[in-house]
Amino acid sequence: MSRRTFFIDEGLGETRGGVLLDGRPERLLIQRDGDSPRLALGARLRARVRHVEPALAMAFLDLGEGAEASVSFKPDARPKQGEALEVEIRTEPRLGKLATARLIGPAQGPPVLLEPGPSLYDHLQHLAGEGEAITGRIARQLADEAEAEVLETIHPLPGGGTIAIEPTRALTAIDVDVGERKGNEAKRVTRQANLAALSVAARVLRLKGLGGLVVFDMAGRGHDGAALMAAARAAFNPDNPGVSIGPISRFGTIELTVPRRGRPVTEILTEGSGRVSALTLAHRLIRRLESEAAAVPGGRLTARCAPAVAEAAKPGLAQLAARIGARFEVKGDQALAWDQIEVHGR
Repeated sequence: MSRRTFFIDEGLGETRGGVLLDGRPERLLIQRDGDSPRLALGARLRARVRHVEPALAMAFLDLGEGAEASVSFKPDARPKQGEALEVEIRTEPRLGKLATARLIGPAQGPPVLLEPGPSLYDHLQHLAGEGEAITGRIARQLADEAEAEVLETIHPLPGGGTIAIEPTRALTAIDVDVGERKGNEAKRVTRQANLAALSVAARVLRLKGLGGLVVFDMAGRGHDGAALMAAARAAFNPDNPGVSIGPISRFGTIELTVPRRGRPVTEILTEGSGRVSALTLAHRLIRRLESEAAAVPGGRLTARCAPAVAEAAKPGLAQLAARIGARFEVKGDQALAWDQIEVHGR
């Protein structure tokens, strides 16, 4: 039987929490200073209808403090522009898409946050079940490992072979490659790789926070459709309710939809180009400085990184100075690679 545990790494300006499935990272949640609580999953708000699109059966909402969301309505219950509504955030915003909300009912007054969404701890406990969170140095290591896996494109399969997970604007494509997987019968080897791919991909998609339309390009041909469907249902059962799985096509592809809820972790960690963001690297820099400060108590620390990373780190560095004292210096160096960070203590 599968076992889930969870961890929480509380850093300066960033808290990372995750769920482990049989010891492997399955979820990664990230909260940063500056994140709007009005756009958090489960937050309840009083909103103002900013604009109505009858053809789309959709209204666009002003949540206050610059936050926006959309809400769907039935034809006989069209809201009016300027009307106040009570809503709950159903899905967090993602690249090029607004947050979506569930209509609770009419309201009175200006936009305001009525009740924040569940805490990161509550989310993790709901996903993993009862138990104590792993914290401290082990949690930080687990969070680093989960973050690294989120940023990978190629993921190994047990027994050999790989899957490549590549999100696009329209869908997430998953390619299954048998690779060097060993076995005497090619058909049996391919079947095992495809079954393993469904299980691994389901876990990694949850880890990356990816949803919507997902298309698997299965390895080989002449597939056992019944076995693949059963494996897909089992693998994606934790994402229910809302999962829909289609039969394997004559082209060897399986299409399914997975509900979107939280913001994709890949978007939190990267820029629009897919490059790791300056803010993500800034948090890495601060964690490196914290670790080095613990290793050389009272020592002087020096760090070098890309100039944009040094700039993004300033708020966190001020918090770090308040914690360990102003015994470090961070220099932006144009000669360093974008993601290169060097920290030394003496």
